[in-house]
Amino acid sequence: MSALDAAEVTAAGSAAPVYVSSPDGPWDSVQSRFCSAGRVIVHTTWGAWAPAALLDPELRQTLGQDWPRYRQFPGTGQRLGFAASRYLMKYTVAAALEIPVQTIDFTFRPGGRPGVRGWDELSLSLAHTDEMLLVGVSGTGPIGVDVERADRPVPFELMGEEVCTPVEAERLKAMPEERQRAELLRLWTLKEAYTKALGYGLRHSFSRVGFEEGADGRTRLAAPAPDADAWTFGTHRVQDLYLVSEAHRGPLPGPAADLSAAAGAAAVGDEGARDRG
Repeated sequence: MSALDAAEVTAAGSAAPVYVSSPDGPWDSVQSRFCSAGRVIVHTTWGAWAPAALLDPELRQTLGQDWPRYRQFPGTGQRLGFAASRYLMKYTVAAALEIPVQTIDFTFRPGGRPGVRGWDELSLSLAHTDEMLLVGVSGTGPIGVDVERADRPVPFELMGEEVCTPVEAERLKAMPEERQRAELLRLWTLKEAYTKALGYGLRHSFSRVGFEEGADGRTRLAAPAPDADAWTFGTHRVQDLYLVSEAHRGPLPGPAADLSAAAGAAAVGDEGARDRG
């Protein structure tokens, strides 16, 4: 077992991301995962999706309000990367909710976090690095995802204090160098995913967020942390080259969200808009 494998932890209830090769699918696993778990993470490469976007005669319609932003990118590669990321989000949401892609309109909340108009209970998170594109969709509470190359150099001497709490730093200091690097990278992706789920992103200091391993092997927020028991974390190796981490906060006490009701409200709103149009 390599040092990176030894450092990799998969939390109970956190399933491995689903690979989707193109807008044509396959989407059955995405629909099944979302239906059973209330959330799903999809990964792909932007190079696999960019041609579909480029050749789509309805590109402008599919991008919707993102079309002006798409046009602002100066280079073809940047445009295609942006289009691929938006296509992946739209097609994943459409597959999860089983609705037409053309009916999806993104909104952006404070801090730039994406949402879907008419589906207030739906949480989205997008991450990318190199060729990898990753999107998380949750109907059962906030979700955050992050991805980094598993071989990315993250020297503890330079980044340890920035990423780790004092307790984590002491734990890592006792590790062999390769395992230390792998564990630091795992913590980095977990904290990135967690702060994305909170809606903070890089505005939140990672050294103020601590993780620990429970007796059951699950990754948990270190005390004191609000709603610690409501959070689920997981880290997975993807395409044997990338490290993907997920943070998800389950439903808090109170009435459960009814996505079918939200769908009905959205449909009524769309019909009303057409009637007024």
